[in-house]
Amino acid sequence: MSFGKLQEFIELAKKAGVTKLEYEKGEEKFAVSFAGEPQVVSGVSHHAPVQAPVAAAVAAAKPAGNLKEITSPFVGTFYRSASPDSDVYIKEGDSIAPGKVLCIVEAMKIMNEIESDISGEIVEICAENETYVEFGQVLFRVKPNKA
Repeated sequence: MSFGKLQEFIELAKKAGVTKLEYEKGEEKFAVSFAGEPQVVSGVSHHAPVQAPVAAAVAAAKPAGNLKEITSPFVGTFYRSASPDSDVYIKEGDSIAPGKVLCIVEAMKIMNEIESDISGEIVEICAENETYVEFGQVLFRVKPNKA
């Protein structure tokens, strides 16, 4: 893994709010621990050791009990609209219903529309447009409609 890719991987982990990250592929290995104080990442690979300072991660806020989280079904790139020139699918405060397209997550060059499975109001959009998202990462927080 190149130093640039390592830095990108660490930044993704920080944004996801993880406290520990370990990577191993063949002879390449590294571990990152995010705590209250900056830590040092050290790596061992067949290329060269990797060392980079890492700032403390900010823990993701837990949603209020009445909010439902819509998460990414897989790893990919998050898009709020169908194209750069198109309007976004939804904005905070918008009402949604089951089947409403909320965003696109591109995975392996395939554009996957993510649809709502509930009715409610978008309270928070948790991912930035054109950023990498992980499986299970919160994309939206929704206040469900009362039945």
